[in-house]
Amino acid sequence: MTIYLDHNATTPVLPEVVDAMIPFLRDHFGNPSSGHVYGRRALDAVEEARAQVATLIGADPEEIVFTSGGTEANNLAIRGVMDGRSGRVVTSVVEHPATERPCAWLEAHGTEVRRLGVDAQGRVAGAHDAVDADTALVTVMHANNETGVLQPIEALGAAAHDVGAVVHTDAAQSLGKVQVDVDALGVDLLSIAGHKLYAPKGVGALYVRRGTALSPFVLGAGHERGLRPGTENVASIVGLGVACAAAGRDLDATSARMRSLRDALWDQLKQAVDGLRLNGHPEHRLPNTLNVRFPHTTGDAVLARAPEVAASTGSACHAGQTSASAVVLAMRVPAEQALGSVRLTLGRHTTAEEIARAADALVRAWRDATES
Repeated sequence: MTIYLDHNATTPVLPEVVDAMIPFLRDHFGNPSSGHVYGRRALDAVEEARAQVATLIGADPEEIVFTSGGTEANNLAIRGVMDGRSGRVVTSVVEHPATERPCAWLEAHGTEVRRLGVDAQGRVAGAHDAVDADTALVTVMHANNETGVLQPIEALGAAAHDVGAVVHTDAAQSLGKVQVDVDALGVDLLSIAGHKLYAPKGVGALYVRRGTALSPFVLGAGHERGLRPGTENVASIVGLGVACAAAGRDLDATSARMRSLRDALWDQLKQAVDGLRLNGHPEHRLPNTLNVRFPHTTGDAVLARAPEVAASTGSACHAGQTSASAVVLAMRVPAEQALGSVRLTLGRHTTAEEIARAADALVRAWRDATES
């Protein structure tokens, strides 16, 4: 059976999440905006989910706005803050396109965007020089989707608030893997993606700190405090709530277990692959994420020879030409070495037996790739 080590791409939906959703697909079909019993039942379910999401991040329920996913949440945060507002946007060179593209859109429409570089371990550098009185928004991801590197959001947030700027972070990858608390991080806006959290695809949320000025970029009726018009996706919202509740129940134990298995995978690989290197910070990264560089070959070649392992590279392929991951290149890894990168991301149900099998398969694949 194929070993799934691509949980940073998407997660399976938890059985308890599916069970909670089914009644709202089969029976409880009401519109939450309707005043009758069908509508009230749907509205109660949405509000319960709102409270469950808020609890996981240390927020108040009224600060949670449901969206179609992390991408919409990022767009609402970034474009919503900057609508009609002057000043600079500060971001990083290793952001997901869901952040980079809205920033580029603002830039194309006249907003100055400053992109912070990262050090050799993938952590954002130079924030204190970039954040000044002209800064309106700082938007930096909490954890990188490729390397798992955790960014210094607390320090960035403090610097931004010192000059009156708004702070946004994309927590799509970190939520459910490490503790995420909006007050501890010092953020005004935080994005959530359901399908990274064992909830369905097509649902997410944006935390909006009380008092943060935000304009909707989709126009319609007054749903979600007027920030996200459109009838709520009740079943998926219910699923997101249950997934957040599940994450909160056993977060520390799950994180510790994934970290132990991740480190076991790293140990098995580096003992067998001479010259294997880690991409990212050895400590400040997600407990489930291992991004490594195989020497003398490409990550694509390794994975092609290990069909029993479902994983990914950060490389981009266009018209038959493979280019190295921009995230790995930003850490000043030479391009020929960066092409050997493979991202292996564990989940809450990954087993020690699967880790051992995956390590064996990847080592065999690397040997085949370098000998052919």
